[in-house]
Amino acid sequence: MRPQQLTPLFATAKSLAGIGPRMEILLKKALRLPPGVGEPRVIDLLWHTPAGVIDRRATPTVAEAVPGTIATLEVRVLKHKPSPRGNTRAPYKVTCEDDSGRIDLVFFHAERKFIERQLPTGSLRTISGRIESYNDKKQMTHPDYIVAPEARADLPLLEPVYPLTAGLSGKVLLKAGRQALERVPDLPEWQDAAWLAQRGWPDAKTALLRLHRPEEAQDVSPASPPWQRLAYDELLAGQLALALVRQSLKSQPGRRVSGDGSVRARIADALTFALTNSQRQALKEIAEDMGAPHRMLRLLQGDVGSGKTVVALMAMAVAVEAGAQAALMAPTEVLARQHADTIAPLAQAAGLRLALLTGREKGRARAELIERLAAGEIDILVGTHALFQADVHFKDLAFAVIDEQHRFGVHQRLALQSKGGQGRKEGGAGVLVMTATPIPRTLLMTHYGDLDVSKLTEKPAGRKPIVTKSIPIEAIERLIERLRVQLSEGAQVYWVCPLIESSEKSELAAAEERHAHLSQIFGVNAVGLLHGAMPDKAKDATMAAFAAGVLKVLVATTVIEVGVDVPNANIMVIEHAERFGLAQLHQLRGRVGRGTRESFCMLLHKAPLGDAARQRLEMMETTEDGFKIAEKDLELRGGGEVLGARQSGMPEFRVAAVPNFEELLAAARDDARLVLSQDPHLTSARGEALRLLLYLFECDEAVRLFRAA
Repeated sequence: MRPQQLTPLFATAKSLAGIGPRMEILLKKALRLPPGVGEPRVIDLLWHTPAGVIDRRATPTVAEAVPGTIATLEVRVLKHKPSPRGNTRAPYKVTCEDDSGRIDLVFFHAERKFIERQLPTGSLRTISGRIESYNDKKQMTHPDYIVAPEARADLPLLEPVYPLTAGLSGKVLLKAGRQALERVPDLPEWQDAAWLAQRGWPDAKTALLRLHRPEEAQDVSPASPPWQRLAYDELLAGQLALALVRQSLKSQPGRRVSGDGSVRARIADALTFALTNSQRQALKEIAEDMGAPHRMLRLLQGDVGSGKTVVALMAMAVAVEAGAQAALMAPTEVLARQHADTIAPLAQAAGLRLALLTGREKGRARAELIERLAAGEIDILVGTHALFQADVHFKDLAFAVIDEQHRFGVHQRLALQSKGGQGRKEGGAGVLVMTATPIPRTLLMTHYGDLDVSKLTEKPAGRKPIVTKSIPIEAIERLIERLRVQLSEGAQVYWVCPLIESSEKSELAAAEERHAHLSQIFGVNAVGLLHGAMPDKAKDATMAAFAAGVLKVLVATTVIEVGVDVPNANIMVIEHAERFGLAQLHQLRGRVGRGTRESFCMLLHKAPLGDAARQRLEMMETTEDGFKIAEKDLELRGGGEVLGARQSGMPEFRVAAVPNFEELLAAARDDARLVLSQDPHLTSARGEALRLLLYLFECDEAVRLFRAA
């Protein structure tokens, strides 16, 4: 249960004065709420950080006020000059004065009664807005603020400016935000006193107050002490949640799984290459985890073509040697079938019984497969989301591999894990998650802090470097002539068409158009087309024809980004490469360079290139190192996007995207580990305060979910 003192913060924004149903809809747009949050709440206003500040502290006399500046003036209302009847385009003017001179307040399309109520003749008013000069007279058009003497304290001399949306005024948001601030309770201190003193940070409540009611203009800067304090709070909450998850998993009884090495030896004998050193090291770490008494949860990250599938098969073989079963889950049917095809000859040589389960298996065939699985007649099951449907029962699942982890949510990971240990005391299956997207250290710490990590840093022996060139689209005819020569020598080509403004239809249209064009040049029977809207059987037939060398050119949408393996294909053409992200370009390039031929990646682009696009293409030309590319991608795009935060259910930061992010993140990680090593159940005074922090940043759901695993 959420602590009672935080309840007012999690009330709906409609509980604030001035926020009705229409305003609530506008607020939801403006606040950019993360997925899963329904109605905007009071706390969402607190995490909606200012983009800047308007400084109204200058209080000159009318004579001293400088045109073009923002000024706050104390004036007396002299007289009203309404617009002439029937002339709505003429302004309504109100002349005001102080002891030094006069100024006109100018209103267009104004309601007379409203202005008369705001500015009664003879009254004293404080006005604030931009000073202008018109016909050598000073004026202020539509003052930002007009306040009576008794309400002077309500005028924000340093006014935070927030990101808005059409129809929502800054004043409404400011008023709602001030009400939200009034609901912030006194909070216990969850940070280490020495760390706070060293940084010169205020307490959490003061930090919120100064961010939304700044005392200095720099208070609303992401580098300011108040904002840095809140950013660190958010990072610490995230790191603490991940560390609790990890601790919880480690404390749950796992299942010791170890084998005699016999199946692994048969797989090694069937390989046409020797394992790399990093493959051997990863297998050693995985085998140690499987043999330990606690739950296993490890991330295997390897660059394109580094041999993750073989490592996964060897790890699954450990479970089979122990008399149990293993599963490999992939995010798409294309990738699941690719894994099954890659593994099949090795599994056969080692005497492993392999099966494939996707959404395509139906009726009697599916029922028979499920019966064999429950009877223990299948050693390794490869599949998609279909693996964790309710009627899929393993006889004894001891180990699960999840490929492209960032495409699955936590719930799915746990659903597959819980398939293991059904009816056993030892707990669920050990889990190995794999990704072909090398993950920068920052993102590893932020999003995968609950996982142990193994890295594959080498490519298998014999892999040749891929020559990568960026060429303007105007040179396409020259490129096609070069392809003609290569094709006559037995080469095969991927030609990828881009996503256009995120519309599948236009992506498909671009691919169909290019397919028709290349078919005219190279022959209808030599050029194939592959896209996501095709029936599954047609996709399989096209891929099989390309793999067999019947098709020489495969025009495709980004459906081929992951998992397609045709060793003879040695040329990748990416059309409109400037529209792709670095990680995606790198993934696509990884489809070639798998055979003995020299391989090429041609990046066709339209000039002129923007700065970020130019940097991406230059990076592709200079390195094949996926880890360097991932770091560059993080630098160019920012952490939230690199692994596709929206579809992956990853946390998006509300206040933590600040200067010093990496330094603060590393400190938060160390702090979280230290806290839990000394106070694993958060029962000390600081531990109790940290529990409140977890609830404040809504990490309680994650902790509960994992504890229930």
